[in-house]
Amino acid sequence: MEEILIQIINNKDYEMLNHILEEHFPVDIALGLETLNDETVLNQFLEMAKNDLLSEVLRESEPTLQRTMIQNLSFQRATELFNLMPNDDVVDILGSLQVDLRKQYLSLMKNDNREDLQMMLAYDAHSAGGLMTTEFITIPQDLTVSQTLEKLREISPNTEVIDTLFITDKTSSLVGWIDIRDLFIHDSQAFLNDFMSHQVVAVQPETDQEEVAQLFAKYDLSMVPVVNHRQVILGIITVDDIIDVLQEEYQEDMLRMGGVQETEAIGAPFVDSLRKRLPGLLVNLATAFIVSATVAAFDHVIVQVVALAAISPFITGISGNSAEQTLALVIQGIALGKLNLKDDKKLVLGEVKVAAVNGLLTGLVAATAMFLFYQNFYLSLVVVLSMMINLCIGALFGFFVPLILKALKQDPALASSIFIHTATDTFGYFAFLGLAQVFLPLIL
Repeated sequence: MEEILIQIINNKDYEMLNHILEEHFPVDIALGLETLNDETVLNQFLEMAKNDLLSEVLRESEPTLQRTMIQNLSFQRATELFNLMPNDDVVDILGSLQVDLRKQYLSLMKNDNREDLQMMLAYDAHSAGGLMTTEFITIPQDLTVSQTLEKLREISPNTEVIDTLFITDKTSSLVGWIDIRDLFIHDSQAFLNDFMSHQVVAVQPETDQEEVAQLFAKYDLSMVPVVNHRQVILGIITVDDIIDVLQEEYQEDMLRMGGVQETEAIGAPFVDSLRKRLPGLLVNLATAFIVSATVAAFDHVIVQVVALAAISPFITGISGNSAEQTLALVIQGIALGKLNLKDDKKLVLGEVKVAAVNGLLTGLVAATAMFLFYQNFYLSLVVVLSMMINLCIGALFGFFVPLILKALKQDPALASSIFIHTATDTFGYFAFLGLAQVFLPLIL
C-alpha cells in the first residue's frame, strides 16, 4: 500500500488516487500514511484526495496522524471534512486540539452541528456523553408502520445508524425501541406502540465508559441510548465505539503495568520518551530502597548463613508471581463489573487457600533441592514455611490493592508496576529472613 501511494502521488494521478481510496478500506489507507511518516507525501495526498473519501481516512486515522492532517489543512477545508463525519468522531478530534483552535473550527460549523458538538465537548471524553453520537432516529409512538417508513426515507441519509429506531412519547421521553426489520413483518397500518419493545437499557451522559462497556457485554447490545434526567435522548453509543474503548483500555492497562504513560507510543521522540519514563523509574527506585532496607535489617543473619542470599531472590520472585496471578483475575473481575470491596469473604479465602497449597507444593520442591545442595533440614524447613507465607501475602495484595485503587478512582493496573512488587518483595524478604533468624540456632 505504501509503495502504491507514493507512486500515485509522485505521478500526480488524481483519478487513480481517488480510485484507490474507493477500492480500499479507509483504515488501510490511514495505516499506509502512518507507516510512510512523510509530511511531504501527506500534504500531496491531502491536496489530491476528494473530501468525501478523505473524511473517511481522517476518521480512521490514529490521533497523532489526525492532528497532523488537520494542521496541514486550511480551516475551511478541515471544516468541510468535519461536516461529512459523524459527530462523535469530530468531537474526538476537536477534543485533542487547543481551545482557541477548537473555537475557530466550531465557529465555521453549521449551526445545528455546532450546537451538538458543543454539548458533546462539555462531557468528559471517557464518559457516555463523550462517546455518544447525536445522529440517531426517534419516532413518535403514535405513528403507523407506513408513516414510519415514509419518515425514514426523509431522515435516514443524515444518520449514522438506522437499524434501531427509538420510540418517544408526546414529551419526547424514550419509551421503547424497535428493530427496523420489525417494520417489514407487521401490517402497514399497525401502530408502533403495539409491537415496540419496552425493555430499554439506557445510560446517563456522566456514566463512565467502562460501565457502558459492561452493559454492552451483559445485555449483548449493539447500541445504547444516552438520556437526560427526563429520559429524553441526547445521543447513542454504538458497539464500534465500545470496541474502540475496550482497545484503548487494554492498551492503557498494558502500558501502566509496564510503568509507561499511555500517551507514549513506540518510536516517540527521544526527549519525550525520556521525560515520560523517568518519573516511573524514580518511583520504583524509591520503593527499591524500602526493599533494600528490609534486607539490610537482617544482614547479621545473612553473614552467618550465606546461603540465604542465594535462596531469597527466588522466594520473593515466586511470591510476586502469585500476586500477579491473583491480580490478573481481580482486574478481569473489575472490568466485568463482578468485583468490589464489599464482595463475599469467600473469594479472599479461596485465593489464600489456593496460594497456601501452591506455596506448600512449590516449597516442598524447592526445599528438596535445597536439602540436596546444602544438606540442612532446618534451612529447607524455612524455605517451605516462607514460601507458603509469601504466596499467601502475594495473593492478599493481588486481591485487595486493585480493589482499593478502584475505590479511590485510580486505575487498578497501577497495582502491578508499583505497589504489588514493592509489597511482595518487602514482606517476602521480611518473612523469609525473619524465619531464618528464628531458626538460626538450628540452622547453624
